Amino acid sequence: MTTERRRALIGVNAGILLANTGSFIWFPVLVAALGGTGSGFWAGVVMCMTYIGRLLATFVYEGLAARLRVRGAVFLGTSVEAVALGLMGFTDGLLLYGVLAFFIGFGSGASFPGLKNILVSFPDDERPKAFSTFQMCGQVGLFGGALLGGLMAGVDLRTLFSLVFAIFLVYCLVASALIPRDGFTDPARTEGPGKPAGRSRAPLFSTAVLKGIDVRGATRYFLLSAVFWFLSISFVVGIPLHMQEFAAQWAPSAPFWITGLSVLVLQYPVFKFLIRHLRPGAVMAVGLTGMTAAFLAFGAGRTAPWVVVGCLVVVLGEILFVPSFDIWVARKVPEDRLAKAMGAMHFFRSAGNMIGSLMAGALFDLSRNAGVPGGNWYVTAAVAAVCAVICLLSRDEDGTAGATADAASAAAPAASPDAAGEPVPQPATAASA
Repeated sequence: MTTERRRALIGVNAGILLANTGSFIWFPVLVAALGGTGSGFWAGVVMCMTYIGRLLATFVYEGLAARLRVRGAVFLGTSVEAVALGLMGFTDGLLLYGVLAFFIGFGSGASFPGLKNILVSFPDDERPKAFSTFQMCGQVGLFGGALLGGLMAGVDLRTLFSLVFAIFLVYCLVASALIPRDGFTDPARTEGPGKPAGRSRAPLFSTAVLKGIDVRGATRYFLLSAVFWFLSISFVVGIPLHMQEFAAQWAPSAPFWITGLSVLVLQYPVFKFLIRHLRPGAVMAVGLTGMTAAFLAFGAGRTAPWVVVGCLVVVLGEILFVPSFDIWVARKVPEDRLAKAMGAMHFFRSAGNMIGSLMAGALFDLSRNAGVPGGNWYVTAAVAAVCAVICLLSRDEDGTAGATADAASAAAPAASPDAAGEPVPQPATAASA
């Protein structure tokens, strides 16, 4: 790896580490605070606004990158996110929180693709290492942010968000100093000779990304993916509300200490072992079964020890489902439609996150008002169980060569950047988005 690419990798990895650290400081504390003073539904609405902003950013990222270049888009997105986070500590009211949450998501959606673009532009032989370190830094940031958030659980929101603003400000400076303007692509290939102004011709707002949604023969699998992200974000939003109600003696971010550390320790060995002995659909079923057991533990136990048990098991969803789904899609989607499949995966993931964040808060309120403590977790457990059965009954429909599948399965944990999490709070059970 050249000095320039090593420098860029340091910048990208520092960026995702700082972004996840900052994100996992503020969002468990804010969700718990909103759930305690208002309702779980409105806490879910505020979180949902971040995903609406992030999804909207996907329609303008190409235009921004064409005008500002990759580094400029990262800087702009991170700056917007930093300012919105700083203002969070100096405002009050659900409406203002929702508006600022939208800009947090929009900034994340404008900056995160730029970090991934830098990594994708690395040579093929360096890309697995780049994505592997990117994923690791994301998980370290998640774990560190959850720890710091726990230490700051008792401080006022102004101090909390001032710290997060400072972290994202450092992220801006790191991005400007270390990552290259255009990644490591050849400008002549993207603009063509004698077309220095061609970049300004890209529309600022484009719906071309929606073309990736319709992938013949695979849409039902992407719907399954959307349900998985629905379940994952249900944990992310639901567990701080759960802690506030049933384990108030612990910090709202305490569950993410456990999940973050568990993913770091278990992800590679557990997935590597199971994918060698089971087909991807069965591995996905095991991951979803773990989530089912975890949700039942949260609902039936409710006390802090049961939270620990559930958090140790819920990570199987991210550890096993995310990389297995990548392999599953690679086997079922023809090679000439894989590019469209990537767009579809992003769209359905965002849809699952948006719906899940809203439903997590609404189900929490409904179970509390109906006098059924933990009822929200029983609903998500039932959904996870149905998905596990669907995965278990699925078949590998094509004749993909075993060598190709083995190579994909070996590389999947390192080459799946979304599993690292994203600057907008993502499930600690991955990524990321």
